[in-house]
Amino acid sequence: MSGLPIASNLYYDNLFKKPGVKLLPNEFYMTSEDMVLVTVLGSCVVACINDRTAGIGGMNHFMLPDDGSDASHAASDSMRYGAYAMEVLINELIKRGGRRERFEAKVFGGGAVLAGMTTINIGDRNSEFVRRYLSLEKIRIVAEDLQGRHPRKVAFMPRSGQVMVKKLKTRHDPVIVEREQALAQRTPEERAEWLAKARARVELFGGGSFNSAARTLRGTKAAEEA
Repeated sequence: MSGLPIASNLYYDNLFKKPGVKLLPNEFYMTSEDMVLVTVLGSCVVACINDRTAGIGGMNHFMLPDDGSDASHAASDSMRYGAYAMEVLINELIKRGGRRERFEAKVFGGGAVLAGMTTINIGDRNSEFVRRYLSLEKIRIVAEDLQGRHPRKVAFMPRSGQVMVKKLKTRHDPVIVEREQALAQRTPEERAEWLAKARARVELFGGGSFNSAARTLRGTKAAEEA
């Protein structure tokens, strides 16, 4: 898997009292360890998929629903596309002993978080894509929190399938605003440069933690409002 965009920002999560990984856009992570996978979303979408019987799970984070099948794309560039991101995660879970018929998916994101950018509908397209893709693959969506106007923090425990989601106010998170502007305005080359800078400076969960306002999603089909 060395050629794939595996998240590498490892840390110890003091809130959940276990090792963690912070995912940036275009990354994924899969594990059988007792860990927490965390990320922040605007119009991007994550799919959290696990096989509780096998004790394995993973998360991807993609920026656009369009097909990334062009062979000239590097893996890190293609990963921004939903089709590639979903294929990578599902295939790696199967390689590690997961069974498609046991997979459970929880999906989050797709928010229209920038004022005046609603005509692009990137979040809506991402949301529609992930629902359609999982339906065609016959993977059950057991919980979701998609669309709306808020960015989200997501924490996923791969072995148990537990997820916690916290909605954010956009004006309090300049990282989300910068990311959405980059997504809407920059070329793929510019996005790659931005991502490299983001790796060096962004602490996704450094500005707050999950608290009593966060929602825990275990097996409900639709998520309630925070």
